Amino acid sequence: MTWHLHVASGRCIGSGMCAAAAPDLFTLDGEHARPVNERIPEDDDRALEAADICPMLAITVRDAEGREIGPRE
Repeated sequence: MTWHLHVASGRCIGSGMCAAAAPDLFTLDGEHARPVNERIPEDDDRALEAADICPMLAITVRDAEGREIGPRE
């Protein structure tokens, strides 16, 4: 099972907080962050942590069934 990562480039301000928290999951690509891979093994809490700390809430984490699980409230 996998999770799906998405960064909304229209919301991302390129703070780099996600890449600092999980450099193997996120990278800065010019002015915005992007996932290194859109699909990751499930239960990688670093993806949820990155979604939680994003100042613009630009990161979405979805489970294998497509339910949004991050950012957490």
